[in-house]
Amino acid sequence: MTEIGLTVFGICFIFLMTTLGSAVVFFFKGEVSPKTQAFFLGLASGVMIAASVWSLLLPALDAFTLSFGKLAFIPAVVSVLLGGIFLVILDVLFPIFGAKRQKTNISLIKPFRLFLAVTFHNIPEGLAVGFAFGSAFVSGEITAFAGAIGLAIGIGVQNFPEGMAVALPMKTALNSNKKAFLWGMGSGIAEPIFACLGFVLASQLQILQPWLLSASAGAMLFVSAEDLIPDAKIPEKPKLGAWGVLIGFVLMMALDVGLA
Repeated sequence: MTEIGLTVFGICFIFLMTTLGSAVVFFFKGEVSPKTQAFFLGLASGVMIAASVWSLLLPALDAFTLSFGKLAFIPAVVSVLLGGIFLVILDVLFPIFGAKRQKTNISLIKPFRLFLAVTFHNIPEGLAVGFAFGSAFVSGEITAFAGAIGLAIGIGVQNFPEGMAVALPMKTALNSNKKAFLWGMGSGIAEPIFACLGFVLASQLQILQPWLLSASAGAMLFVSAEDLIPDAKIPEKPKLGAWGVLIGFVLMMALDVGLA
């Protein structure tokens, strides 16, 4: 495969895996039961928490260390808090996020916030893939392309549970497999778009990557703590959601560490 072919494959693969994960929703023909929903909300939360640590915060801290040394935790802390503040600002600016201001859409609030958090987190991941392939083109070394393909495959595999995590809550909110699938798939569109941007601007935008990674982690942690984990606890099976969180966490941790 040519260098251009490898680049196209890598960029398309990350979006394809999100799409495949979202397609899992079609295996649920009827309404998702409260127990199933609780488990998958916990699973989504566990996936997001693990992704926040291994996919986002640790790479950001490594990058910040190059510029800030032992004080690398300071920009990371600021960025994480900004990610949470970003969602709070959305609550104020857009009525769909505020249950008190839009009671008729209350069932959509939390799935939509999850959609936004995953989409936001896909931006730095897309940039990372674009940077990798852009840098490989600049260097012209086959090992650089191999590393970029490895990164794309690793992120793509992680995207499968993320697409599923967005689509399943949307199914419950919208009562439509097709719409839930489209929302899940849509959460991954940011990745190829920003991968192309990262490829073109590989040398100019790398300084922003750790800030975006940390802010994305903050947004994902905020959504997990405020929306997903509380809703994953149901009276009939109070520990089911907790098991979902644990399984989602170790699944994402295994993917991140195993494919690193």
